[in-house]
Amino acid sequence: MSTPSGTAAPTPHGFTPRARFGLTLIAGGAVANIYYNQPLLALLVNEFGARAALWVPTASLIGYGLGILALVPLGDSLSRRSLIIGQTLGLALALLAAALSPNLAALAGASLIIGILASAAQQAVPFAAELAPDATRGRMVGQVMTGLLTGILLARTASGLVGAQYGWRAVFFAAAGIAVLMAGIAAATLPGAAQTRPLRYRALMLSILHLVRSQPALRRASVSQGLLFAGFNAFWATLALLVEAPPFNLTAAGAGLFGVIGVAGACVAPLSGRFADRHGPRPMVVIGALLVVAAFAVLWAGIWSLVAVGIGVLLIDIGLNAALIANQTRVYALVPSARGRINTVLFTVMFVFGAFGAFAGSQAFLIAGWSGVCTVGIALAAAGFLVSALERKGA
Repeated sequence: MSTPSGTAAPTPHGFTPRARFGLTLIAGGAVANIYYNQPLLALLVNEFGARAALWVPTASLIGYGLGILALVPLGDSLSRRSLIIGQTLGLALALLAAALSPNLAALAGASLIIGILASAAQQAVPFAAELAPDATRGRMVGQVMTGLLTGILLARTASGLVGAQYGWRAVFFAAAGIAVLMAGIAAATLPGAAQTRPLRYRALMLSILHLVRSQPALRRASVSQGLLFAGFNAFWATLALLVEAPPFNLTAAGAGLFGVIGVAGACVAPLSGRFADRHGPRPMVVIGALLVVAAFAVLWAGIWSLVAVGIGVLLIDIGLNAALIANQTRVYALVPSARGRINTVLFTVMFVFGAFGAFAGSQAFLIAGWSGVCTVGIALAAAGFLVSALERKGA
């Protein structure tokens, strides 16, 4: 198959249970590193001052976006197995640097590098799409995404518990050990897959623009998922402000436990992929978007009910994850030899929209309280629904 990238479409390898297990662990273990700092912010502020609450999480998220943009496309030209091993070993060193940071500047710099190298999680997902047979690609990608999504959701809870008991540096030391373990898992479980025609880096990056221009389905999937992710971030950026204030008065650890509820949402990822394999991805995207709209309708009652908050968390995670797996299944089928760059487009757009959603949600909370957050969330999710629902059939 000839592609805009100039590389030949890769020949699928057997997606063994061992490889699937390895990619699932790597996806979750790598992405967790950009969220470990969030429950530790109070501890970091006590040691480094109020600016730590801004610079540390911001640096890690900016780094992750840079890694998706600059490193993930390399998987279309180089061995993804080698990239994953190299990134996880580098991640271990960056985490050690964070644990030993003597000042805020050093910690922020280490956090930026941690974010860049944590994009190994986004190497794992297109690797799964490459290895999986066409008939089960959605389900296989869904299984690996379950690991990634679980890593996102549990990272905050685990970090909060360890940090409260042993201090924030212990979290980064432990994470460095986990990163070394991930490199070993990658070496032991992942198959090598040499690319037939490596591209120069400049040509690789320019081809991303060609993909955006030539693939309308990629543009629609990115925008629809970005809008849903914006709503998701509007919620999570303000949840602690709701539940740590009267009448609930939860602690930061209590607020973090809502992430555990979201794990149930992550577990629907393989089911969403299976549905997309059988019935096509578009209906699943529409269903997922409607679930996110419903989640914010339920969350409106969260002003006075933690039960409503819990139900809303479950619905928003199920809806977002169902739509994400379906959109990934759709776009990975467009240009098989460019799955890394397609992943870069999808997640770069998602993170841009996600940053906007977090800002919009925070501003809405300051202006109109929790009802303002829910209004913003419903508007964003409804827009994501319309992008997919109004698409012409077969377009």
